[in-house]
Amino acid sequence: MKAAVIGSGSWGTAFAKVLGEAGSAVTMWARREAVATEIREKHGNDGSLPGVRLSERVTATTDLAEAVSGAELIAIAVPSQTLRGNLADWAGLFPSDSTVVSLMKGIELGTLKRMSEVIVETAGVAPDRVVVVSGPNVAPEIAAEQPTTTVVACSDEGRAKQVQQALATPYFRPYTSDDVIGCELGGACKNVIALAYGMAVALGLGDNTRASLITRGLAETARLGVALGADPLTFAGLAGLGDLVASCSSPLARNRMFGEHLGRGETLEQAQIATRQTAEGVKSCLSIRDLARANGVEMPIVEQVERVCHEGVDPRVAVKLLMTREMKPE
Repeated sequence: MKAAVIGSGSWGTAFAKVLGEAGSAVTMWARREAVATEIREKHGNDGSLPGVRLSERVTATTDLAEAVSGAELIAIAVPSQTLRGNLADWAGLFPSDSTVVSLMKGIELGTLKRMSEVIVETAGVAPDRVVVVSGPNVAPEIAAEQPTTTVVACSDEGRAKQVQQALATPYFRPYTSDDVIGCELGGACKNVIALAYGMAVALGLGDNTRASLITRGLAETARLGVALGADPLTFAGLAGLGDLVASCSSPLARNRMFGEHLGRGETLEQAQIATRQTAEGVKSCLSIRDLARANGVEMPIVEQVERVCHEGVDPRVAVKLLMTREMKPE
């Protein structure tokens, strides 16, 4: 298979590595020539994944038309809030029957659309051509070839299986699903819960608190998912609980790291400088909160993360507000 990966961050680079080692010819698109040159000539991307060697089948360019020319699979790994603006420039370049793979985990601000919906709307791609990849996907661990699993979700079962085959390696095992909604919501919401988890770590809170955040965060996510038509069983699987546990428990996970900085009293700007990465949950907490309110779903953890991130509420106050909410059955 000929594949393109749009984006040269850690997840895009790890995904390109997997595709190449599974047998595809991969062209990555990078914004900066220095990054593209390093990938082409040194088969590495030390700015995103230090010390990781890419397959000889992986190359790179700064010319998007060149990257996607003839591609059967086009994976997009850019910050979720930039997707619509980028696709307005890119969509006309995609081959007409290419499979478009979303590696992004977020809900668009304003429109409250999932990333697959943005792709369909902006790129003019039929919904059954869009595949979502989600699960416990901590990029440095995948690049280090530590065994992991993921979910490939698409309304077209045959297309999902094609992507599954294109990704299967001895260390990366994909499973298929037709629950695009559930997989996308699991991936978006876990970023917000991981921010809360990071704050709890920084505040010195123990295992009871951390376990409570994971389980109640999963309950919030499932409530929203069911309201939007997702299969509730999805949230008990890799794209739900699996992704949430990985993002909360791994010190390498960017949203957890960002949350730790906020928990230590740093501002958003200070946390951004310290982590040097996009923490999708910082913006998605706004859109997920609004999506939940629009559908009459309570998401108290998301509400408090939004208040810490965007209203200046002290994380300690946010914990107190969570614990003194009105009592309800589980």
